[in-house]
Formats: sequence, structure tokens, C-alpha cells
Amino acid sequence: MSGATPDRRGRGFQSAARLLKERIRVAGESRGFAVSRLLTHWAEVVGEEIAAMALPVKIGYGREGIGATLTLLTTGAAAPVLQMRLPKIRERVNACYGYNAISKVVITQTAPVGFAEGQVAFRPAPKAPPAPPDPASIDAARTLSGEIGDPTLRAALEALGEKVLSRPGKRKG
Repeated sequence: MSGATPDRRGRGFQSAARLLKERIRVAGESRGFAVSRLLTHWAEVVGEEIAAMALPVKIGYGREGIGATLTLLTTGAAAPVLQMRLPKIRERVNACYGYNAISKVVITQTAPVGFAEGQVAFRPAPKAPPAPPDPASIDAARTLSGEIGDPTLRAALEALGEKVLSRPGKRKG
């Protein structure tokens, strides 16, 4: 097999980014994105807060080819906030390109469940910390595990008892 192309197994592991790089470039170029980094690192380019509200959909170039228009997809509720931040978004996107490529940013609004293509990725709100356990549940768990001699096992059973006894809708005692 000398002279033949190397066997796939001989190359070792490849990063996912390396495997997808060409596909992302082709998909991005079909939408006008000359720099795929804008798509793949959107949150780093514009910041986490703006990235949670909007996604880049396409870049359109005018007839003269000077000054492109970036189209962002967002929900109606976030549109006024984005409208106020358009100069900052444009500045950060142009910094990603390395020159003044984007002259205009346009906002397109949709519902959270809308068009099949290009929906805004909404992140769930962070979960609230669990409520502290009920003191009665703690006492009941200590009473039930009180006869256990091993302190580590007793502490684990107390913690389990607290969780079980403090679950909402469950009968205590």
C-alpha cells in the first residue's frame, strides 16, 4: 500500500471544528458571511447579552459592493434593546472583519416559534437555587438516622432523608 493515500485511522483524532470548518465556510458564504468566525463565535464578537437576544442571518452587499448590510434575527420584545445597541454591534462586527465591512445593521423580528429557518436560540433562564429544607424535615431525617453508628453513613442518610421529606406534595412524617 505504499504510495496510496494514508488510511483514515492513521490520522488520529481531529477536532470537531476542523471537521466542520469547510461546511461552515460554504454555508456562511451562501449567506454572504465572508468571515465564518462571525457565525461560529457570535457570542464572543458581540457579547453574551446581545448573542442571547439575536442571531446573524445574512450579510447583503449593495450593487457597488461598498458597505454591507448585516441582518439580525430577534424576537419583538428584544428589538428595541437591540435597536439602541446597533452602533456597538456594528463596531464589534467590523472589528471581527478587521475593516469597515458592515455599514448597516437591520433587525428582523419573529416569534419564538416562527419561521422554520433562522429562529433565535433562546436560552432558558437560570434555575433558582433550591429552597432551604424545612426544619421539621431536617429533624425527622436526624431522628430516622440517629441509630446509625458510622458518622459518614449517618450524614449521607440524613441528607437523603432531608431531600425525600422536603419534596413538595409528599407526605411528611
